[in-house]
Amino acid sequence: MRAAPPTAAPHAVGRSTIRAWVRHSLALYVPGQALLFVATGPHPWWLALLFLLPIVAAHVWDIRSSAETRQPAADLPHGPFDVLVYLAGAVHLLNMLLWARLFAEQSLLSMDLLIGVIVVGGSAGFSIITAHELIHRPPLAERLYGRLLLCTVMYEHFYTEHVRGHHVRVGTPDDPATARFGETFEHFFRRTVPAQFRSAWRLETSRLGDPEMPLLDRRQLGNRVLHGLAVEWGIALLVLGTLGLASVVAYLLQALYAFRLLEIVNYFEHWGLTRRDPKRVSPEDSWDTHSRFTYYGLIGLSRHADHHQFASRPYPELRYREEAPVLPYGYIALITLVATNNRRFQRLAIDELRRKRLGPFAQELT
Repeated sequence: MRAAPPTAAPHAVGRSTIRAWVRHSLALYVPGQALLFVATGPHPWWLALLFLLPIVAAHVWDIRSSAETRQPAADLPHGPFDVLVYLAGAVHLLNMLLWARLFAEQSLLSMDLLIGVIVVGGSAGFSIITAHELIHRPPLAERLYGRLLLCTVMYEHFYTEHVRGHHVRVGTPDDPATARFGETFEHFFRRTVPAQFRSAWRLETSRLGDPEMPLLDRRQLGNRVLHGLAVEWGIALLVLGTLGLASVVAYLLQALYAFRLLEIVNYFEHWGLTRRDPKRVSPEDSWDTHSRFTYYGLIGLSRHADHHQFASRPYPELRYREEAPVLPYGYIALITLVATNNRRFQRLAIDELRRKRLGPFAQELT
């Protein structure tokens, strides 16, 4: 634990740590309700439907959530907050096991599949946030843990592309994960998914010595994207071999739902923004939200602008940045808005870009 500043009483620092930890324990809400679903199945159709209520509650909570713009307390110890990240990841892995086992016991033609893809797939999308926190950390064990979580949603190449690609090129035409001004989500999704994979592959082949390296080149044995493909499809084949066809179909459907959620988040985190300085990322290059629910429930993801300036800064230490453009709602509510009313999202985003004089309105600066 870091030493407290000389001006702070030890008991005061302890109370601030406990209060912050209790608030951040909201990060167990999403994986916890998914665990309840998979641990109690199979369900009659009416009971399966009831598991949508926690999602609706989170949506309403996120819309009505008060703003959280306070800066984090100084010298928070890392240990208690790391436990929440490790535990959220462990719950996700358990969810994956129980989800696959659920369909070894019943048919795919059930309400459990329809509701479960939303509940468990939504939680799997949350696991990508957990993985995101881990893959930015220096210790190898934590990065491997994050990569394992990504393998369970068939998106391990995100590790390579996000850390070495997106963070370098964010807000530029070369970044496939930056949504262009006026771009719809469906267009972005069709463009970004293959482009991010190609980018990750090229980053790895360049690291290994030849951007145009043939697939059968022996150096490809060191390709981390290939390692990820081998592990994620190895898991899928293991599910098929041990639990059957229905289980692997359910497993792949939750993965599809999860990485689609990831790309909705990618879409609105940089929509319409263009980096002013090609050599340096600034807080104006990322959208933030002030939703208290998003900040505490999604592992600090709401403070995305500070994350892009200090990528390895642990989530409880991320800071509010006044310069960043502000999203109209929290992440849960925005996912629904982007998926169901993309035009309204764009209108709200354009209003904020105009107010902040960012993106295509930057030339209005005097």
